Amino acid sequence: MALFPQEALNPGVRKREVFGWAMYDFANSGYTTVVITAVFAAYFVGGIARQAPWATFAWTAALSISYAIVMVTMPSLGAWADLRAAKKRLLALSTAGCVASTAALALAGPGSVPLAMLLVIVSNTFYSYGESVTAAFLPELARPDAMGKVSGWGWSFGYFGGMLALGVCLAYVLWAQGRGVPAEQFVPVTMVLTALIYGGASLLTFKLLRERALPNPDAARQGGVRASLRQLHATFARARQYRDFMWLMACGVFYQGGVAVAVSLAAIYAEQVIGFRQQETMVLIFVLNIAAAAGAFAWGYLQDRIGHKLALGSTLVGWIATCVIAALTTTKGGFWWAAGIAGLCMGSSQSAGRALAGMFAPPRQVGEFFGLWTFAIRLASIIGPLMYGAITWATGGNQRTAIVATSALFAAGLVLLLKVDVARGRAAALATDAA
Repeated sequence: MALFPQEALNPGVRKREVFGWAMYDFANSGYTTVVITAVFAAYFVGGIARQAPWATFAWTAALSISYAIVMVTMPSLGAWADLRAAKKRLLALSTAGCVASTAALALAGPGSVPLAMLLVIVSNTFYSYGESVTAAFLPELARPDAMGKVSGWGWSFGYFGGMLALGVCLAYVLWAQGRGVPAEQFVPVTMVLTALIYGGASLLTFKLLRERALPNPDAARQGGVRASLRQLHATFARARQYRDFMWLMACGVFYQGGVAVAVSLAAIYAEQVIGFRQQETMVLIFVLNIAAAAGAFAWGYLQDRIGHKLALGSTLVGWIATCVIAALTTTKGGFWWAAGIAGLCMGSSQSAGRALAGMFAPPRQVGEFFGLWTFAIRLASIIGPLMYGAITWATGGNQRTAIVATSALFAAGLVLLLKVDVARGRAAALATDAA
């Protein structure tokens, strides 16, 4: 059996186009890996904010503001892109905005907390737009019974992009540290390197990926924004018809909140609680990306075989175990075990969620539904890190208490997932398209 079967793709879709789509996951993963997880997060707390008691909370607040902006705007942008057949155009604008603001992070130095927060808000907002729009191409490329494996192809390939960006940055950091260069000089260079890799790799996406949707004539007559808001209102009015998608969104709010904690605070926890040095943290995140790539790829095939619901639920159990181990361990070796489990669960849980959202999206409204899915996971990205930061601040810097509280988010997501009926949700999506 072929590892990448043509039968997994919709008629008329070529493998080179799927490669172009997956290249966007490859391109943008460097942003989350270097900026949000491994390098800039810890530098913000320890260097820019100078380890102030409120530093972790300020970092999570900046991320939360960006996610709030995305929550409010992305569903309407998704509906607009559907009606105007403009997903690729919106993806290009999002990419340009994220690349430019990521490079501008090089301007943030010790003490420049407002500037750093502003640039994180802008860059993460544009990153989130791009992540949502590229996900909306998935149902156009993959057959319904192969949505999991195709999503896994993209997500696992994306982690290699994260490893490339982190590897280049790690090599530079080790070189700079060997020559006595301080962090306030080498961290800005890593931001520029990350932006260049993001922008360069995404060019293949725009060359190979096609815009298959056709514009809706109503959008031209009524105006794009007006028509998109009408469409979005109609979807919410029919929310009971999409109850499985709504349960999935509720599930995503909780479990993605926990994932957001891991993505945005892993480096801070490793350095401030476990005692990792910066280069050790970067190696840790690099290995975590290898585990995440393997998890996303393997789980994509598994979820098509055993079902999306069971596959997603099993990863949430793994996340709960990760939080417990991270809270109890006092050694670097013990934390490596937690990071390994987190890596396997990270890629698989996010890929499974994206595939399940694709199953529940009516084919003519994929941008809109992925906009709603983005609303849920960005709400999660506010709740999770902000809760973590608030608990850390309230307990005088006790991050172990905060990581235990994070396990409750995964447990709540697991309970809500029980309400989801995959077959019923897929039938509702197809019935809407037929109507």
